[in-house]
Amino acid sequence: MGKLLKKYFLKPYWLMIIAIVVFTGVQVGAQLTLPNLMSDIIDIGIQRRGIPGSSTSLATLAKIAAASNATQMNYLLSEGAKMLGVAVLIIIGAVFAGLFCSKASAALARDLREKIFAKVEKFSLKEFDKFSTASLIIRSTNDVQQVQQMTFMLFRLGMMSPFMVVIALIMAIQKGKQLSLIILAIIPILIIAIGLAMVFVMPLFRKVQEKTDRLNMVAREGLTGVRVIRAFNRQGFQQGRFKVANDDLTDTFMTVMGRIVILLPVIQLVVMIAQIAAIWFGSHMIGAGTLQVGNMMAFIQYAMQVLMSLVMLAMILIMYPRAAVSGERIMEVLTTDSSINDPDAAMIEKFEAELASAPVSLEFKDVSFNFGGGEENAIDNITFRARAGTTTAIIGSTGSGKSTILNLADRLYDVTEGSVLVNDVDVKDHTQYDLHDRIGYIPQKAVLFSGTIAENIRFGKPDATDEDVMDALSTAQAEDFIEEQEEGIEAYVAQGGTNFSGGQKQRLAIARALIKKPQIYLFDDSFSALDLQTDANLRAALKPLLKNSLAVIVAQRISTIMDADQIIVLDEGKMVGLGTHKELLSSNKVYQEIAKSQLSEEELANA
Repeated sequence: MGKLLKKYFLKPYWLMIIAIVVFTGVQVGAQLTLPNLMSDIIDIGIQRRGIPGSSTSLATLAKIAAASNATQMNYLLSEGAKMLGVAVLIIIGAVFAGLFCSKASAALARDLREKIFAKVEKFSLKEFDKFSTASLIIRSTNDVQQVQQMTFMLFRLGMMSPFMVVIALIMAIQKGKQLSLIILAIIPILIIAIGLAMVFVMPLFRKVQEKTDRLNMVAREGLTGVRVIRAFNRQGFQQGRFKVANDDLTDTFMTVMGRIVILLPVIQLVVMIAQIAAIWFGSHMIGAGTLQVGNMMAFIQYAMQVLMSLVMLAMILIMYPRAAVSGERIMEVLTTDSSINDPDAAMIEKFEAELASAPVSLEFKDVSFNFGGGEENAIDNITFRARAGTTTAIIGSTGSGKSTILNLADRLYDVTEGSVLVNDVDVKDHTQYDLHDRIGYIPQKAVLFSGTIAENIRFGKPDATDEDVMDALSTAQAEDFIEEQEEGIEAYVAQGGTNFSGGQKQRLAIARALIKKPQIYLFDDSFSALDLQTDANLRAALKPLLKNSLAVIVAQRISTIMDADQIIVLDEGKMVGLGTHKELLSSNKVYQEIAKSQLSEEELANA
């Protein structure tokens, strides 16, 4: 956590930190002045006497002499006014120190959330595979909150307590050297108690965060998959999973808090023993004439300030491990570099002219890819070239690597071997912005954002007019159900598009890519929820758009791809066929098996 604060807190907020130090100093100084004033009021203003000997200082005797020349009431009013002024200073110091601590810690939390989100937005899919979605959410919310709370405690109490302990201890010794031995005897006991608590508590805090991640993951799955859960009547099973994760977190947290709770009575007992001891020995010293009543009262207050400051430090030290774990988890995200980065300026300049003049093309050269951790590649030695004005289709069994090819083309992953070229330039030599600007990607699962239909379509082109939006919707065969909406393109889209059917969501996602008018269209099984007639109409409407562009279509249905200029057949990550529908139907066994499972004998005969 120290590295986190040093990098993201100390420099940006140094003015606030100075203000915190100043106002904390005012508060501490004023608090340490009050017992002295109270001592003078009791010994000089009320008792109006000093005790000859070492315990009555020359300064005290001088004050008594001065008080004897004035009325008792005037002295009490004068000292009371001083105490009131000091109390005002305490309030001012406490309020402004707390205010700046709150502002600084809240600003740190805001900045951390922004930095985490910005960092995550740059991650490749490889980093998303490393950090689960549930964990990233917890790190940007709960972990940041833990750091925010600890930052507040460190700069509010952690800064004040050490000064209070040292100075109050010195003042207590001045008020009663013999009584101060009580404090010196109590401090080691408190330190031992705090140390034992930390030893037994610290290891459990990381488990608390890990179990919080687990609970968040189970809850997220239960909420996002509620339709499937209800359809299969698995509410009881899901509730059981949640109960196990919830009870596990609760038990761990209760163990942590149980160990902390044991510490609090021990500390309170030690403090009460110290207070009783001070009163006991102090009263004997007063009876023996070696200590004034005011000095004893001041000593007790200083002793309590020392011990309570130690208690505050103890609470900070006990809570620090959890915040430290959260800080480590945040730093883990912030220090993780994306495996996909833009080329340097020289490389960009080198290919800039070439990219501007090169015809539209997409080429895979001996491409292999491994997700990492597996013995076998997801795809092996894939080689093909797609040109402007053509449609390339990819078909194969589930898990054969169809979507992986599109992810590599859009550089959501980097190839393990070989190279992917867009417009005859390796995708690694494109900036990510330039590459994605040339590509219109429609994912396998249509993703819609909460808002209006128009806002979702303009996600592909923010400056699009209403006419552009309607043209894209018309091409995507979405015009019919849009017209049925009372608000038209301003109709509301629920989170995840749950108020639209699967086919409607797919058509909206396609329209979002079409409005962009990219050079390359990547359709990742984006027609699967469409009926055959809508599928055919959509492909016919797409043809005019492909004169200066190319399309790569991943599909399961042969009817969707049979008109493609070239079809790639995949089997277990390997390319086992490349050709037109007729060529593959006559020569490729894998393609023949797929065709026989989908087409009638008449359709096969007429192909």
